[in-house]
Amino acid sequence: MMSRSYTNLLDLASGNFPAMGIERKRLPKVTSVPGNIVEFDDDQTQSVISDNPSSVSSSDRMIIVANQLPLRAIRGSDNKGWSFSWNEDSLLLQLKDGLPEDMEVFYVGTLKVSIDPSEQDDVSQLLLENFKCVPTFIPPDILAKFYDGFCKRHLWSLFHYMLPFSAEQGGRFDRSLWEAYVSANKLFFQKVVEVINPDEDYIWIHDYHLMVLPTFLRRRFNRVRMGFFLHSPFPSSEIYRTLPVREEILKALLNSDLIGFHTFDYARHFLSCCSRMLGLEYQSKRGYMGLEYYGRVIGIKIMPVGVHMGRIASVMRQADEEGKIAELRHQFEGKTVLLGVDDLDIFKGIDLKLLAMKQMLQQHPNWKGKAVLVQIVNPARGRGVNIDEIKIEIEESRKRINKEFGQPGYEPIVFIDSPISISEKVAYYNIAECVVVTAMRDGMNLTPYDYIACRQGLSDSGAHLTDTGPKKSMLVISEFIGCSPSLSGAIRVNPWNMEATGEAMNEAISMVDSEKQLRHEKHYRYVMRHDVAYWARSFLQDMGRICADHFRKRCWGIGFSFGFRVVALDPNFRKLSIASMISAYTRAKTRAILLDYDGTVMPQNSILKSPSQEVVKILNTLCVDPRNTVFIVSGRTRDSLSSWFSPCKKLGIAAEHGYFVRWSQKEEWEVCGQSSDFEWMHVAEPVMKLYTEATDGSSIEIKESALVWQYRDADPGFGSAQAKEMLDHLENVLANEPVSVRSGQFIIEVKPQGATKGFVAEKIFTSMAESGKQAEFVLCIGDDRSDEDMFETIANAISKNILSSKTVVFACTVGQKPSKATYYLDDPAEVISMLGSLAEASRPSFSSDEECPS
Repeated sequence: MMSRSYTNLLDLASGNFPAMGIERKRLPKVTSVPGNIVEFDDDQTQSVISDNPSSVSSSDRMIIVANQLPLRAIRGSDNKGWSFSWNEDSLLLQLKDGLPEDMEVFYVGTLKVSIDPSEQDDVSQLLLENFKCVPTFIPPDILAKFYDGFCKRHLWSLFHYMLPFSAEQGGRFDRSLWEAYVSANKLFFQKVVEVINPDEDYIWIHDYHLMVLPTFLRRRFNRVRMGFFLHSPFPSSEIYRTLPVREEILKALLNSDLIGFHTFDYARHFLSCCSRMLGLEYQSKRGYMGLEYYGRVIGIKIMPVGVHMGRIASVMRQADEEGKIAELRHQFEGKTVLLGVDDLDIFKGIDLKLLAMKQMLQQHPNWKGKAVLVQIVNPARGRGVNIDEIKIEIEESRKRINKEFGQPGYEPIVFIDSPISISEKVAYYNIAECVVVTAMRDGMNLTPYDYIACRQGLSDSGAHLTDTGPKKSMLVISEFIGCSPSLSGAIRVNPWNMEATGEAMNEAISMVDSEKQLRHEKHYRYVMRHDVAYWARSFLQDMGRICADHFRKRCWGIGFSFGFRVVALDPNFRKLSIASMISAYTRAKTRAILLDYDGTVMPQNSILKSPSQEVVKILNTLCVDPRNTVFIVSGRTRDSLSSWFSPCKKLGIAAEHGYFVRWSQKEEWEVCGQSSDFEWMHVAEPVMKLYTEATDGSSIEIKESALVWQYRDADPGFGSAQAKEMLDHLENVLANEPVSVRSGQFIIEVKPQGATKGFVAEKIFTSMAESGKQAEFVLCIGDDRSDEDMFETIANAISKNILSSKTVVFACTVGQKPSKATYYLDDPAEVISMLGSLAEASRPSFSSDEECPS
C-alpha cells in the first residue's frame, strides 16, 4: 500500500505542490524552537524563523544528506534481522574528520539493501540509536524510476555531455521519471524534518540525486543553513539547457546557501546557466564568488575533494600483512606494470585505454613482453546507458590485442572484472609504475590520489612495503577529469587521441627516475595537504561565513512550486502602510513627492511607454494641491516627458537623470550638470559604434546629455564580456573629460558628472528650505539602481539641515529587493493605487478659490 507521501506526484512534478503536512514523528530527535510562524502561498506551509545569531559552535549539528548512507548491511542468520557497520571507504564518513570533534553528525539516505516494510521501523530505530543514521525507504517502483531512470538515464548522461539524440542514446525525456525524482526528493526531505533543529543545524546535501531537495527544505525552514556539493561535472550551458526541467533544477539549487564544485570549469558552466536562463550575474570579492538572489547571497565554492590518508595507510598495512604486495611483485617480476582502475560505464574510456596500449606496443615494440596493462573494472553502479555493449566492446579489444602482441607467459592486457578487495587494489597501486586514466568525462576521479598515497608507502619500519629509497610515481590522465587541474606533474592527454595517449604512456614509463621522483614529491605534497578533512573543513567554514547574517535579516518565501525562493531583506525594510502614510500626508503643511517613471508609474514590460489617463489625472490632482511639490525624476529625454505630461501644468520634471530640470510648464529648463561641453560625445560615440557593430543585439541611445549602450537583446555571455571591455575602453579614452562612465542592468552609460537623481533630490529639498517651505512630508519612489541615489540623499538630508528631524520620510522601492529605501510596494499597480489614495486625501485640502481637477 502506498503511503500519503506518494500521492499527487503529477501535481508535484508539474509545479503544484500539495500541502506538506508532516505526519507524527516517530524518531525522537526533533527539537522545538522559539520563533515566529509565518504562512505563505496557498498551501499554508509553515516556516520556522528565529532571531538567534548564526555561527559555527559546539552546539551546532551537521545533517549530511546523500543518496546512500555510509553503512554496510549483512542479513542475519536464518534470513532474520540485520547487522550494520560503518563503511570506512565512504566519503560521507571520512569527511567527519574535517568537522569539529564535538559536532554531532546525522546522516540521511537510503540503504544499499532492500528492507521489508515490516522491518523498516525496527531498522530505523536501530540505525538512529547506534549510528545517528535516518534511512529513507523508497518504494521499488519509485526507486527504479528515480535512480536508474531520471538520475542515470537523464542527469548522469547529460552531465557527462551525452545528448539523447535517439532513443538508443539515453532515451527521450520521460516526465514520469521526473515525477519520481521529485517524489524521492520529497521523501528525503521528510526524513530530514524528523531530526532537524533549524537553529542549530547545518545541512550538507550531496550530488545530483538530490538537486531539488533544497527547495523542499527552504520552503519549510526559511533560514536553515544549507550547502550543496555536486560530485559530478556540470555541463556547459549549451548542453544543460537541452534539459526540459532546466530552470526548475537551477532555481532549486539556488535555495542553497553554498553550492560547491570540484573545478572552476564546472562552476563557470553553472554560473553561465544562471546568467543565460535566469539573468543572474555573479560577483567576485576578496577571493569569494557569489550570486545575489532576492537579497540572499549564494556562495560558489570551488574545492576538489581529497582522500583519507589514514584509511589508505590502514589498508596498506592490511595488504602488507596479507602478503598481497609480495605476491603481485613476484607475479609481475621483470614486467613494467601500467594500471587502470575504473567503474564500468560508458564514460570511463576503458576501451580507449586498451587501444592506446596497442598503439604503444606498435610504435615501441621494445615494450613487447615487458609492459603490462592491468585493468581493474569495478562493477557498474546501476543500469546505466549501454553497459552490455561496453562490456562486449572491451572484451573484444582485450582478446584482439592479447592475440596480436601476446606470447607464451605474457599477455599485454590483464583484465580483472571480478570483485576484488580494497587491500588487493592497494597492492596493485603499490607495484604499478604508472596509473592511466582515460575517462572521457568524470567529476573528480580519486584513483590518481590513491595511487600517489600508496606509492609513498608507509613509515612503519616493519612494513615490507617500506622503501628507504626515493619514492616515484607517474600519471597519464585525461584532461577531462576533475582532478586533472590539481596534478600539474601528470601527463595530460586527450583520450580520443589514442596515438598521443600511447606516446604519453611510453613517455611515462621511459622517464628517468629522478624526474619521476620530482613529480611524485610535488603530487604527494598536494594530496597530503588537500585531504578529505581539509575539503570538509573548508566547506563548513564557508557555510558559516555565508550564513552569518541569516538570523539578522527578515526572510519570507514567495513563489510557487520550483519557482519558490526566499526574499531576505534588512529588518527595517517593510511594506509601505498606506493608512499611516496618508495620516502623515494629511497632517503635513509642505510636501515633496519624487517619482521615478519607468518601472514605477509605468510597468517595465509595457509596449506603450506613454502614461495612462489615470496616472495623468492623479498627478494633476496632486500638483494642484498648493501644499505639494511633485516631480517626475527619470532617465528619459525632456522632449518625451514634456509631451507625455503636458496636461500637468504644475508638475516638475527632472529629465536625463536630473541633467535638465523644470519646476513647472511655465518655467524654463535648468541645466544641473557641471559642464555643458559635449565634445566628449564625439569621442565616446565612435567607440560605442565599434562595439555595436561587433555585438549582435546591441544598440545606442543618443540623448541630449548622455550616451547609452544597451545589450539586453545580445547573447548574455558575449554581451557581458563586451560591456566590460567597453567600460574599460571608455574610461581610458574619457579619463580627462568631465563625465562619468557607469554600468547598469544591460547598459553602459556615459553622462556628465554630477547629473544624478540624488543631486536633483537635494536641489529640490534645498530650494524648498530656502523659500521657507521646508518639507514636512517626503515621498520618494523608484525601482532601479539610479533611484538609490535619491534614497541615499534623503538619508543624509537631515544632517545637512535641508530636511528637519521632524520630517516624515517614506523612501519606497518597487519590488521586494535589497534597497537603501525603508519601504517597498510590490509593483507599479500598487504605486498607482497608493498615489490615487493620496489624490483623494488632497481633494478636501483645496482652498475654496482653487478648482479641483476633474
